[in-house]
Amino acid sequence: MVQINLVNAAGAVWTHTLNDPQHRAPSQRPWTRQALAAAHLVVDPRRAHCPITQSAIDWDASIAYRQHLWRYGFGVAEAMDTAQRAMGLDWPQAITLIERSMDAARDYRGIVNGPLVAAGAGTDHLLLTSAPNIDAVIAAYEMQCAAIERTGARIILMASRALAACARSADDYLYVYDRILSQLRQPVIIHWLGEMFDPALAGYWGSRDIHTAMHTCVQVLQQHATKIDGIKISLLDQAHEITLRRRLPAGVRMYTGDDFNFAELIAGDTHGHSDALLGIFDAIAPAASQALEALALGDLPRYQAILAPTVALSREIFSAPTRFYKTGIVFLAWLNGHQDHFTMLDGQQSARSIAHLSEVFRLADLAGLFNDPPRAVARMRTLLALHGID
Repeated sequence: MVQINLVNAAGAVWTHTLNDPQHRAPSQRPWTRQALAAAHLVVDPRRAHCPITQSAIDWDASIAYRQHLWRYGFGVAEAMDTAQRAMGLDWPQAITLIERSMDAARDYRGIVNGPLVAAGAGTDHLLLTSAPNIDAVIAAYEMQCAAIERTGARIILMASRALAACARSADDYLYVYDRILSQLRQPVIIHWLGEMFDPALAGYWGSRDIHTAMHTCVQVLQQHATKIDGIKISLLDQAHEITLRRRLPAGVRMYTGDDFNFAELIAGDTHGHSDALLGIFDAIAPAASQALEALALGDLPRYQAILAPTVALSREIFSAPTRFYKTGIVFLAWLNGHQDHFTMLDGQQSARSIAHLSEVFRLADLAGLFNDPPRAVARMRTLLALHGID
């Protein structure tokens, strides 16, 4: 019996008894859903640098984590928000990461149902202080898309802070997406990231009214359906996703980005289902792999039983302010031995309280996600001690 003292939101210390570990082997059956995990980045804390203004990346450990995700059957959504894109990871580092991932992915062909690597193309190399215009946004998208196409990765067309800053109407969004999509070689995934993930994206698609914004988004999808594999929507609202899912053109997938309601959305209803592109898959890959196998076998009760505790965990990790969810993702990677430190770009390991991390620890244990509970406890005790908790 392994026990640890944790701290709750009121600051009180209490004792948690851990469950036995659940050793989950990778799925052995093709899934009926495409599933991509947005992968986190591992930094190198040993190099001399300022963690707030400079980035030191451990490339080998970062790729090793992607290999872990591929082994469990997940495609990798590369250089996205989970990797702290534009929040510590800049474009030159992002394209290097994409190139390295593509090199490593060659050994995992045939394991993943869908693209091994789909990579984020955006406009984040533009300086927002220079008041970008529509032409600059188009040129920025073109440059990044061309660079990613050269690697052979699929493109995820990321929402653009620069476009949100300079667009004056929905017509500007229609114009930009028309220009970019008409040039691309392969169907892409459109990415609609809500302001809870990035406040700079408020009012995307030209309106703060969700239904007006959705109308513009649907126009893009309809006009360019042959150039679009799917759309990832990250609004943390199940009703919005289902509404959009039912309006999609034939052949265009819905990739859920709803880390609050993903289990139900992936299972679907009589009108359809969502595929998935999720940050939480980074942390729950072994459990999610088994759940997706159960779903492919038609065993809905087992699928729900496996994922239900991971949904509770995800809701805690992605709780407001949601943009700091990456801290919980990296925290669990450290506890499970995928990296030997708990440090992040921009010093974001400090973005969550010890009470929050204690609750993440408890919920991860209830979900059976610790592959080595004594190691997880030893590392958690170190972190607690740094916060003055014995």
